[in-house]
Amino acid sequence: MTAADTGTELRFAVLGPVRAWRGSEALSTGSPQQRALLAALLLRDGRTATAPELIDAVWGEEPPSHALAVMRTYASRLRKVLSGSYLVSESGGYALVLPPESLDLGLARSLAADAGAARGAGDRAGAHILLNRALDLWDGEPLAGVPGPHAETERARLEEWRLQLLEDRLDLDLEIGRHAEAISELTALIYAQPLRERLRELLMLALYRSGRQAEALAVYADTRRLLAEELGVDPRPELSALQQRILQADADLAHAEKPPVASAPIRARPAQLPATVADFTGRTRLLEELGTILSSGAEGQVMAFSALAGIGGVGKTTFAVHMAHTARSHFPDGQLYVDLQGTGVRPAEPEAVLGDFLHALGVRPSDLPESLPARSALYRSLLDDRRVLVLLDNARDAAQVRPLLPGTAGCAALVTSRARMAGLAGAHLVDLDVMSPEEALQLFTRIVGEERVRTERQAALAVVGACGFLPLAIRIAASRLAARRTWTVSVLAAKLADERRRLDELEAGDLAVKATFELGYGQLEPAQRRAFRLLALPDGPDISLSAASAVLDLSEWETEDLLESLVDRSLLESATPGRYRLHHLVRLYARACAERDEQPSGRDAALDRLLDFYLASTSEVYALEHPGDRLPAHLSDTHHPGLVFAEPRAALDWLHHEANPLLACVQQAAGRPGSLRRAVDLLWAAKDLAESGANAKEYESAALALRDAAHAAADPSAEGRARSTLTNVYIVAGRFAEADDEARQAIDLAHEAGDPLLSCWAPNNRGIIAIYQGRHADGERHLLEAIDNFRADGNELGEASALSNLSRIHVKLGRLTSAVELAQHSVSIYDRMSQALRVGNGRFALGMALTRAGRLDEALVQLTEALSLFHRGHQTLWEGMAHFRIAEAYLAADKPTTAATHAEQAIVLGGIGGEWRRATVLVVLGKALRAMNHTDRARACWQEALEIFEALEASESEPVRDLIALTTGSALQTDEVR
Repeated sequence: MTAADTGTELRFAVLGPVRAWRGSEALSTGSPQQRALLAALLLRDGRTATAPELIDAVWGEEPPSHALAVMRTYASRLRKVLSGSYLVSESGGYALVLPPESLDLGLARSLAADAGAARGAGDRAGAHILLNRALDLWDGEPLAGVPGPHAETERARLEEWRLQLLEDRLDLDLEIGRHAEAISELTALIYAQPLRERLRELLMLALYRSGRQAEALAVYADTRRLLAEELGVDPRPELSALQQRILQADADLAHAEKPPVASAPIRARPAQLPATVADFTGRTRLLEELGTILSSGAEGQVMAFSALAGIGGVGKTTFAVHMAHTARSHFPDGQLYVDLQGTGVRPAEPEAVLGDFLHALGVRPSDLPESLPARSALYRSLLDDRRVLVLLDNARDAAQVRPLLPGTAGCAALVTSRARMAGLAGAHLVDLDVMSPEEALQLFTRIVGEERVRTERQAALAVVGACGFLPLAIRIAASRLAARRTWTVSVLAAKLADERRRLDELEAGDLAVKATFELGYGQLEPAQRRAFRLLALPDGPDISLSAASAVLDLSEWETEDLLESLVDRSLLESATPGRYRLHHLVRLYARACAERDEQPSGRDAALDRLLDFYLASTSEVYALEHPGDRLPAHLSDTHHPGLVFAEPRAALDWLHHEANPLLACVQQAAGRPGSLRRAVDLLWAAKDLAESGANAKEYESAALALRDAAHAAADPSAEGRARSTLTNVYIVAGRFAEADDEARQAIDLAHEAGDPLLSCWAPNNRGIIAIYQGRHADGERHLLEAIDNFRADGNELGEASALSNLSRIHVKLGRLTSAVELAQHSVSIYDRMSQALRVGNGRFALGMALTRAGRLDEALVQLTEALSLFHRGHQTLWEGMAHFRIAEAYLAADKPTTAATHAEQAIVLGGIGGEWRRATVLVVLGKALRAMNHTDRARACWQEALEIFEALEASESEPVRDLIALTTGSALQTDEVR
């Protein structure tokens, strides 16, 4: 609250200590009894309180004999402090006359009322924000430090109202899909308010919507047992009914609106449609037909779904985009668009597309489910009760499309494809044919101009005939003519004469599309042709201006001029400033041109320059993030410069933004033996992508391809490095047996190749794996070898990493003093070398050692600092693990509620390193819940963890042995669980 907000210079607070301000100046409110008088007046909402009422509020049933005189003294002092005419005397009593918004309670009431109105109007996201603002006004216990029976009564009333508002806000959390985030808060609230059944009902629903059905049912069992023991009653009917619905897997329980973006005050409304062309021509009947179908979907009659098929260049995308713009008014909740690249080398994966769609609908990256079915289910849930149009362009087949379709009426989908989508049940199938001669001429005329065509109608018909009446070919030819005012239509017709012969010779299927592109290609200047050919060689989905500059071996300004000229000729697309892409059919044609017109050495040189650009740039990113690290010194030399970054955050942002084309470049290099070593080094330098979660699968695919290619090429250094990158992937995913096999072979290859980089990191990785597998003696041996090799290489940062890992081994072996010393040594190295990001690893290990040593306050300081560092460095995996270790520390400190909160946050992050790490977090969460007397829910957590470990064949790991001890014998009957 500010003075500007309230319209008065005075402000008051009762939702915490009773305080007063004039502007930014805090005012003295006097003794506790004087504050009690002020509070009594503030809570009267401007109404007059009589003297007896005020005396009773301040002193209760036994006031002092001079209470009236003292009260008048307090009132006089308050009048002086407040000044003005705010405190008025009336009939022997007093009233404090103020605008409602000058009191935090009045503002909270106003916000709560607005939230109720917003919710009633269907604006759940707005109501959620308003309730959060109201709850933020509480600053501890209401009327804190104010004596008297009146204050005590009002405190209880205000606290009850706060809990009601909190329940309303948590209810909204579930309505808008924030069930995962609500779990930890509900768990803590239930511990503080164990008999409040509404909170337990919300927790059951939140757990169920998070896919944790067993825990949801366990909450009911805990509740029934507690109510029977404490009150001798059964749960209320609403709670029992919810239990039955969960048992029956009631589909309606899964309903939730999209999660709001935490930083956005409004509901996300995607508007992703590409721009429609101003000169769209023809297709009138089809526009009306599909318009009727789409509008019926928008009105909730059906889930409208139309699939357009036809040869390349026939105008499927242009028609679909125009149709979507025509119908967009029927879909006020937004429009989604994606190019599925169905005829490209690597069609878009539905899982990746859903990730982009969910992000556009407001889901944070950390909240994205991992599997395709889970993402598809969340996508359909977010579209439920919304009217959204989805345009799926250039689909490969029905299997690619099915997960991307909305599931309910009110939404509609348009799909374009070269193949007929006969396998999609319920689809309205449309075969899009070439234009009629009249439509083709009309399109040509709109682009070129009526005056130029009127006098040369026959020549214009010849032009569109030479184009085969394909819209894309007509547009390219007409745009060339429009840009050349000195040409006549006849000149263009004459230039196209040879091209028309080609079209006659290539009449079937894709060949017609290739002939259409030949028309534009043949009119390019030599430099434009070269750029067109070479830009088609990389496999990435798009290319940045900087990367394109490397491919073409030109300056950025020269490259930009060329690329923009290709955009003008519709041979290249620019989705966003500075990024370019070839339509997949254009790419196929351009590559054929490169095969025909470029020497093999020229094609290889272009791809080599791109690989060098990525390697040099990524090495710079690594050096900025890890100053002093020896890795860049062991990477392959490059002959093309990379980017220079102003600071580490910009470098990291570039790496994550460039992840897809970079990893595509790596995988493409696996097929080019001369590029193997540089590609492996690029993958190693970009290892942060393996831990980000978003690119883990693509990173693993690239590592596998490089490993197999290097093995076939009998290159031990490249193979060993590829196996080491793959080891890191498997460690992150919790696939420790596979990781150890790769690391073991990497060590053998390191000895064969004499590679110092491998000699350091391969044993370090084996030591890490041994920690997770409980092979502590083996782990110590491997880590000591790694430390010696790091020291021999002069790699202090590598040594610090290995020391951190060795500290964890000593913790497991019970050598707590040396464990703390090793971790402290690691932190000291990081600090000395100004490793702001990497020091998080050392503090993480130190926090673990201090936890086991019983130095819990110190441990929490270290782990909390590590958490902050991991968050700033985009290290989602370790951010989740830091929450997990903080939960362990709070559990050891006998603070199970806080422990449960951090364990839940580790789960909610979703990037904690695969199912293995999720299971380890569930073990600790179960311990915290058991300590909170939530026994059945604890059992549910442990059962889920056990099932995960069994599926991963991790029965010999330490967490499993801990889990078995928890779930057998008498552990559940004692406090040993903590």
